[in-house]
Amino acid sequence: MKPIELQHVVITGAASGLGKALALKWASQHAEVCVADINQPAGEQVCQEIEALGGKAFFVPCDITNTDSITALVKVLNERWQHIDVLINNAGVASADKIEAEPMLQWRWIMEINLFGIVNMCQQFVPLFKQQGVGSIVNVASQAGLTPIPFMSSYNASKAAVVSLSETLRLELADDNINVSVLCPGFFKTNLGTSLRTQLPTMEKLMGKLFDKSPINATQVADIAYQGEKNKQFLLLTHQQGKRLYQLKRLLPLHWYFKLVLKQTQRLRQLLREEQA
Repeated sequence: MKPIELQHVVITGAASGLGKALALKWASQHAEVCVADINQPAGEQVCQEIEALGGKAFFVPCDITNTDSITALVKVLNERWQHIDVLINNAGVASADKIEAEPMLQWRWIMEINLFGIVNMCQQFVPLFKQQGVGSIVNVASQAGLTPIPFMSSYNASKAAVVSLSETLRLELADDNINVSVLCPGFFKTNLGTSLRTQLPTMEKLMGKLFDKSPINATQVADIAYQGEKNKQFLLLTHQQGKRLYQLKRLLPLHWYFKLVLKQTQRLRQLLREEQA
């Protein structure tokens, strides 16, 4: 029998949370995974877990906001691999605040990581994929990039930009045989809350409750991402409620859609009041 060819996959933010789940999933499917993250001890631990399960992985420190750091990552990969199959831009952070209260410094922080970090990665990896004649990019956005959540304007805007960027790249790179997918998960239990910046004292607790109530976990989200990329689908949605809401936004007149969503906004306001009580 012909041996199964090993895929080479790079995942940013792979030291924890969804990134770790993505690394474990791809490693279980005949891929050697580069765990790229700013957290070296946690990243190396993920590699050890993958190797203990019979997979292949190695850690490379990478700060996606620093172009020199990405250049160093690319250099390591070129020395180790003859080709790169998949780039998963997963690294990201969260924020929550009222529009009148959120500092511009926080806006710049989240855009620098969630949006410009992906742009930095794509600018250096797309030329490699073009040179190879093939490649695949998975950008991790959020359901919030499609159907925004009140009191999270900077986060929503950063993730909506990732969706738009991904759609643009899907069109721009099609003739180069480069696939682009965008993963838009809803709330699920992950470590995103640990990166949350907010001046709303109850928002972190509220988000924790929403994470805990999720019907799916990081492993299931990673499964959806893997199957979606394998099938070269563009939009990868994870939660049934999110899928329904997105369909309603697309099909309903906007004033009806906003009436529907305003009811959910009122519920969120009520939850915030209950947490403050």
